[in-house]
Amino acid sequence: MREEYQADLVEVSRLLVTMAESVRAALRKATSALLTADIEAARSVIDRDAEVDAIYEQVELKVADTIARQAPVASDLRRVITALHIAADLERMGDLAEHVAKTAARRHPSPAVPAELRPTFKGMAQVADEMAEKITDLLGKPDAEVAAQLEKDDDAIDDHERKLFKIMLADDWPYGAETAIDGALLGRFYERYADHAVNIGEHLIYLITGAKAEELS
Repeated sequence: MREEYQADLVEVSRLLVTMAESVRAALRKATSALLTADIEAARSVIDRDAEVDAIYEQVELKVADTIARQAPVASDLRRVITALHIAADLERMGDLAEHVAKTAARRHPSPAVPAELRPTFKGMAQVADEMAEKITDLLGKPDAEVAAQLEKDDDAIDDHERKLFKIMLADDWPYGAETAIDGALLGRFYERYADHAVNIGEHLIYLITGAKAEELS
């Protein structure tokens, strides 16, 4: 039974890594679509979001089946429940990448963001991509210190978002309310993507240490 349980955990871990790789690739492609008005890239992200959702369902089923068959307790139960929480955050990250892609598609053939905002979105996307890369690595090799770094990365995303609003709220903003609304929503999508990455880091800290992240700070 123990060997079977370990095999279940390996399968769940594999699915989570696949999800993490997928949502990272999705945001990278969505950002490219956003900044270059690439409709094919946008459509690809939108079409492939269902794949992430399907993997999430596989994780749910595998976790439920493992609990039913193995009745894990204590740290074993924490592992499978943590996996479920991580999968939920990854699924939401995929949805947010899809939202970016949908914005790019809706504004096609024009770029969804004006030139003045592109450096800020490039900065947000770069930090978000680095966070997604850390998550992928952490799922293969959990490390509480690295997981805690995601909180600082999120601060960088927040700084970019503040810059975004400073530009859009300036008196000389020339693009009108609709473009500003799109910019605000897009900033929110990247910010929430990073928040879910932080959530995953906190789940991993709890898995590794048995303590909540705030208890270690």
